[in-house]
Amino acid sequence: MAGNGEGDIKDDNKTRPLDVDDIIILKTYESDTGLAVPSQFDLVADKQMMQEEQPLQVARCTKIINPNTEDAKYVINVKQMAESIGKIALCGYALYVQIVVGLGDKVSPPDIEEGMRVRVDRNKYQIQIPLPPKINPSVTMMTVEEKPDVTYNDVGGCKEQIEKMQEVVELPMLHPEKFVKLGIDPPKGVLCYGPPGTR
Repeated sequence: MAGNGEGDIKDDNKTRPLDVDDIIILKTYESDTGLAVPSQFDLVADKQMMQEEQPLQVARCTKIINPNTEDAKYVINVKQMAESIGKIALCGYALYVQIVVGLGDKVSPPDIEEGMRVRVDRNKYQIQIPLPPKINPSVTMMTVEEKPDVTYNDVGGCKEQIEKMQEVVELPMLHPEKFVKLGIDPPKGVLCYGPPGTR
């Protein structure tokens, strides 16, 4: 291929064997996990940090006793695991226990409200972190993050299919009175099938 003077590119479609530099680069990609070499691990410091920062447990603040005062206390529901030994098997079941607790060092009283989910430590059960409301993941999948600006004019060559979709999807939402007047139930949905771009 002839060059044009700016960044001449050869297009000879030939493969060449890897040289030593290529192999070194490939080995660094394969072995780079982002972790330090085991000789540099600080296990003692990691164990100490794990003991200092105990895992927190989720609870729900159900009532505030003496709100807006310095000696406010909080009633929380905490899930506790209980074990029952039966004749045949060991069964575990959860109990919800109500406990009156105070606040941790990093939380202020206005941060906590009744009915709120909170994180508590497992030793003193002090409230450490307020949590946002629990959201069902299936609901969040259905939220529209961005409204598309595509119109029917952007879709070409499918006039008949577009008319059918408008009749089945849009008409029941825009003019439900027509279906009531005719005494028929509107369609509940549309099943589109086939590879993209086909009729």
